[in-house]
Amino acid sequence: MRPAATTDPATTGTPRPAATATARPAAPRPARPSDAEATGARTEAAAGAIHDARQRIDDLDGRIIGLVQERAAVSAAIQRERIASGGRRVNLARELEILNHYRDQLGKPGTALAMTLLELCRGRA
Repeated sequence: MRPAATTDPATTGTPRPAATATARPAAPRPARPSDAEATGARTEAAAGAIHDARQRIDDLDGRIIGLVQERAAVSAAIQRERIASGGRRVNLARELEILNHYRDQLGKPGTALAMTLLELCRGRA
């Protein structure tokens, strides 16, 4: 005769066989890190603040990505008009203005950011 099944609270009520003399104990579940450990904070209060700030950053990143996509679409329209009128696809003087603007506003890393944006928005030749 088999022992009666019991309920395993860790699996939200899923029946499991009752322990027998030959059954091996279940391996311990890995501990889930606390919010503080997951964020690198030392207190739960700091972890909460970090969690909230990370959500805000995720929202900002989504908006930035959307703006970059919009910028690429506008840039593509400009390139089409320029090419249709007999001009070149890329206007290097304008790109230099953009590089200088980003550098002036954000310092040296701004130049790298502008270069990346320009590359993303040039499209395929």
